[in-house]
Amino acid sequence: MDRQAKLGVLGGMGPQASQTFYQFVLDRTDASRDQDHVPTLILSDTGMPDRTAAILSGQTEGLHARLLADARLLEQCGCTVLAIPCNTSHYFVDRLQGEVGVPILHMIRETARLLAAQGKKRPGILATDGTIRTGLYQKEFAALGLEAVAPDPDTQKLVMSIIYDEIKQGEKGSREKFAKIDKAIRRAGCDCAVLACTELSVFATWHPLPPYYIDAMMVLAEQAIAACGYPLRTI
Repeated sequence: MDRQAKLGVLGGMGPQASQTFYQFVLDRTDASRDQDHVPTLILSDTGMPDRTAAILSGQTEGLHARLLADARLLEQCGCTVLAIPCNTSHYFVDRLQGEVGVPILHMIRETARLLAAQGKKRPGILATDGTIRTGLYQKEFAALGLEAVAPDPDTQKLVMSIIYDEIKQGEKGSREKFAKIDKAIRRAGCDCAVLACTELSVFATWHPLPPYYIDAMMVLAEQAIAACGYPLRTI
């Protein structure tokens, strides 16, 4: 175990999403005392511009600059591995990786690897418009022979409503809306579905979902633990 490792968590997430990711790290670390957990520094930059709005408008340089400043701050504070739980922010990860000196875990790539190892072929992607329209999951999944399936427009509106109208407003999210999403994704022939937005990860903490759903943020948490040299809890 590398006691010099320190996890840096970077994102413009709301406090609830930051808390959820850290709880994932705590829950999945095989630890019996405080000293067995991963040293972690969380920078929840709540002044970060909305990622979806910035990407869809093409006004991305200010957002990139803020992400870079935060990544460098975490690096200066001694973090040896960086994790960005925001799916949409992965639009910038490859660029950011070339500008900092510590590894940034790529949540989407790691999720693609996991699904490929499980033999999945046609995952549905539940994400913001920004993540869907930039093809972040489509590109990474296609590289491993997976066909990422985006929801139809009506279903995507329901996904966005749960994210923006409910979870971001502090609500627990509509089970009825999610049931409609579930039916649409399964009807599209998907063999699994990815929760590809931190707010949907929060939704799943309130409404436990079946194994059909893979939480990308949970995948990132497990990869972060392993990258820091700490053991995963298997039960």
